[in-house]
Amino acid sequence: MNSKLVTRGKIIGKKKDAKKNHIQNHDATWAWLMLAPNLTGFLLFMLGPVVMTFVISLTEYDLIDPMKFVGFHNYMKLFQDPIIGETLINTLVYTVIVVPIGMCISLGLAVLLDQKIALRRFYRAAYFLPSITSMVAVSVVWQWIYNPEFGILNYLLSFFRIPPLKWLSSSNTSLVSISIVGIWKNAGYNMMLFLSGLQGISTSYYEASELDGANKWEQFVHVTLPMMRPTISFVFIMSIISSFQVFDAVNLMTQGGPGRSSSVLVHYLYQNAFQYFNMGYACAIAYLLFGIVLLITIINMMNDKKLREIY
Repeated sequence: MNSKLVTRGKIIGKKKDAKKNHIQNHDATWAWLMLAPNLTGFLLFMLGPVVMTFVISLTEYDLIDPMKFVGFHNYMKLFQDPIIGETLINTLVYTVIVVPIGMCISLGLAVLLDQKIALRRFYRAAYFLPSITSMVAVSVVWQWIYNPEFGILNYLLSFFRIPPLKWLSSSNTSLVSISIVGIWKNAGYNMMLFLSGLQGISTSYYEASELDGANKWEQFVHVTLPMMRPTISFVFIMSIISSFQVFDAVNLMTQGGPGRSSSVLVHYLYQNAFQYFNMGYACAIAYLLFGIVLLITIINMMNDKKLREIY
């Protein structure tokens, strides 16, 4: 009798396991079916081009003749090309100008517009508007502002008896001029990210600091900034990536000139790919850009980890 019960229990257990496995397989099948469109898009439009870019970087290819395998010749050429060094320095200068200044302005605007002031929704929308405006329209407006003959910027400088400057046609000011446009255009977007971070800070921290006698500046330094660290880190990484990928403002406003005073890595990549038809070398530049951004991101993540350990 006992042996029959044991056998029957084993059969029931096997049936339950089989049913459980069937349900799990059924769920897994539907999960993969739901993920299939996204995975297909990722493979076709992201991973596929990344792999193909690396393959092309190992060749000489002009879009007409068949590819000619040259190994790592294009990567070795990167270290011998003086223009790479010049455009890389321009990209770094642009990043150094745009990222810290832009983040400070965006954070300041976010703190101000997080207060209970009149028309704050209007101001938020007004500051955010440039970030969703077409770069073509932005370039036209700023080219008029920078115009050396009838631009409003030189007109304002004339009140201080400063002679008119050739903002976009001088090698001394062209890169700075484009950097100002970059700061202006991205400030609103970063401001909204900072606003979301500020609104996630509990008011109890500020109430506790007030009881300890902290003023507004001390609250900002000892409460707001530490609590905003994840948001600041995210905005910093995204701003660096965006700065290293700057292209449209350069191509529309200065075409990299005069000379190469405002040419950046992505602009030189574009020239090699679609003006010189040197696709292999352009793909190698793309991987150089990827490596630099990846290195900066890893360093920032390591520093952020150390800060989390300290605090």
